[in-house]
Amino acid sequence: MAADSKRKRVHFLSPEELVKQADALADIEGKDRTDVIIEALQEYLQEHRQNEQFREHVAEAYYDNRIEYDLVETLVGTERARTLQLLKRDLESDPLDVPEPDKDTDVYDGETATVDPED
Repeated sequence: MAADSKRKRVHFLSPEELVKQADALADIEGKDRTDVIIEALQEYLQEHRQNEQFREHVAEAYYDNRIEYDLVETLVGTERARTLQLLKRDLESDPLDVPEPDKDTDVYDGETATVDPED
């Protein structure tokens, strides 16, 4: 982890056996428990970034305003995040201010095709 990155204290309860395993791994690798847990979480997130269903969930959360763009970019990458941003703007924009045609207006200008259901 970069020395200048912001850090946040997190407190959570974990199964005791999982903590013992993390401590053993930390001891074997000459790290502390926090580093082992951070690395495991980073690997978990990296695996999910490759999962299409996860990406769809990220998009839904973004469209529902549950997460911000910068987090979307971190989770799914810049290119996909920009695509989602454009789609969201399109969804939020007002439809074209074009009046509905009159019922007597022929929008097809007399040129229509018919389909024979037996063909």
